[in-house]
This record gives sequence, C-alpha cells and structure tokens, in this order.
Amino acid sequence: SSGINAEWGKQWYQRRVRGDKLEREAKRNWDLFYKRNTDHFFKDRHWLTREFPILLDKEECKTVMEVGCGVGNTVYPLLEERPDLFVHACDFSPRAVDLVKAHTSHNPEKINAFVCDITTPLLDVSSVDVVTMIFVLSAISPDKMGGAVRNVCQVIREGGRVLFRDYGLYDHAMMRFKPGHKISDHFYVRQDGTRAYYFTIEEVQGLFAACGMEMIASTYEERETVNKKEGLSVPRVFVQCQFVKKC
Repeated sequence: SSGINAEWGKQWYQRRVRGDKLEREAKRNWDLFYKRNTDHFFKDRHWLTREFPILLDKEECKTVMEVGCGVGNTVYPLLEERPDLFVHACDFSPRAVDLVKAHTSHNPEKINAFVCDITTPLLDVSSVDVVTMIFVLSAISPDKMGGAVRNVCQVIREGGRVLFRDYGLYDHAMMRFKPGHKISDHFYVRQDGTRAYYFTIEEVQGLFAACGMEMIASTYEERETVNKKEGLSVPRVFVQCQFVKKC
C-alpha cells in the first residue's frame, strides 16, 4: 500500500512539474506554432454566420471582439460579410497578431489587432456587442479559465453576447492521445507543446454563469472529419453555446 501511494505521489509530482513548465512556455509554444504554420494551418471560418446569425444583425451587432484571433480566420471572413463591423482582435501570440496585420485585407480603421493574455484584465476595450471565443478557452490551464472568462465578460455591454465553440469531451483528438500526454483531467498536451482541454456543456455553463452570463443556446456538435492523408473518417465532438449578459 505504501509503495503504491509513493508511486502515485511521484507521478502526481512529475505531472505537476511538467504542467507548470508548459504553463510558463505557453506563449512561446504558440508563437513557434505560428512560425511553423503561418496562415496555412486553420481554414477560414465561413460557417460562423450560419451557426451564429446574430453576427448578421446590424442593430444588435456593431462591434465584435474576437478572442484568440490567431491569424484572422474568423476576422476576415466576417468582415467580408459585414464590412460595416468594427472588430477588436486579440491573441496570446505576438506572431499571430503580426500575421493579422500583414493580411492583404487588413484595415486599421476596421480592425484593432493587439496582443493580449486574457487571463489578465483586458484594457482599452469596453461595451462590445458580441465576443467570439472559437477554440480558445481550451488552450488555457483549467485553473485560469474562470479568471479568463470573467475578464472577457467585463468588456461586453449589458445584453451583449458570447459565441462559444470548443472541443467536447471524448472528441476523437482526445481519444488519440497516447500515454504521457495527459496533464490533468480532460487536459492534454500535444506534440508541439500546445495544450487542449475537452469540455462538457455543464462546465462551460458554470464558468459563464459565475460571471453573470445566461446560457441561451447549447449543443454538442458532432461531425465527421475526413483525414485524406490517412484515409480516415473521424468523429469530432464540439461544444457550442451562446450566452447573454444579464441587464
């Protein structure tokens, strides 16, 4: 019994040390990700207005904040459909923000792109109509998620929305992780050092409810993704929610 406890304690300590190291290196690992992949990794999100029609409402949605903007895969398709919008676009990675600004469609009169760690208070942005959080919260350590959501919710006007999509529990990507990649429950590290958390709807709802946000829509989006390189069709699970800031 004591031998088992000692081994468990050793494994817990090693996992904790590794987790702390990954936390310290998070910005560096995302910067290296964008150095390797530039703007070739993620596809443009032309599906966004179909899933979240509020983005097309010219009365309710005049300013948008894209949290975790990456290289602009949400920002630029959105501005194609809504050229009247003003978009605040922030990311943890300075290299990603540089790529947003280097885009051929970049217009500083329409896009305020800046580097930001959302686990710290967001400065100089307020009264935003809509915030998009698309595959961003999952990259943050679970013990900092509550603070990150609180900081994001503070920039939204009363009656404003958060549009959320992220990885769901038992997504194929989660099930593919090999032993040694688990940091903590539902939280894993990829080969390149970037991290991913896999959510339930209840977890997401709890994080936003604690900040005065009411969930008005939620679903598990189940999709089949074709991996042409490996000739596989794999089941993906995403959590999709909408929240409104109570008046």
